[in-house]
Amino acid sequence: MPIRTNRGRAAVYRRLWGWPLRSPRHLGASIIIFVVVVVALGVVIPRVLDRRSADPSIAGGPSTSAQGTQVGQLPSSGASLPTKQPAPSISASAAPPQADAQLIAELWAENWIKPPPDNDVNKWLAQLRPYTTEEFLAQMATIDPKNVPTKITQKVAAKKSFVSSADFEVGTDSGKVVITLVKTPSNEWRVNSYTKAD
Repeated sequence: MPIRTNRGRAAVYRRLWGWPLRSPRHLGASIIIFVVVVVALGVVIPRVLDRRSADPSIAGGPSTSAQGTQVGQLPSSGASLPTKQPAPSISASAAPPQADAQLIAELWAENWIKPPPDNDVNKWLAQLRPYTTEEFLAQMATIDPKNVPTKITQKVAAKKSFVSSADFEVGTDSGKVVITLVKTPSNEWRVNSYTKAD
């Protein structure tokens, strides 16, 4: 039955506060319970605080830098808006064809159309190695030398030339081929790919 008078409440509180003093056993149990509660709070509270500080959404809400990037919100006045990068200018990096690049293209084409008599891929790649990048040599290892053209019908001619790459076109008995050369870190020209011309 609920306590409705102040006197009744005071009596209940007196019983609660007086319980530890009724006997030495009650006092010892009260002290143990008090120590356990204090230790538990000392362990739990630091963990809760550490978890809050580690989670920025709980600790301090969204940071000022993130507020400007929310959906539907423009960056603050101090931040600059992202701008579209201009397309790289081809004319700026264009350069006249270099003689040593053309020489490498010619030597590569001559060795490319002349596989060894036994069509040994390793021998064929060995004669192309001085003029070809290592990456492209690995791709060429999958080509059967029997499938390459056998004759050059039109001399190697520059098609496009840039500072660090160049395209040369050569005519063969299987059609025109575009040979792409790149400049290596050691400043030497090497063939990096070839494709059939359009």
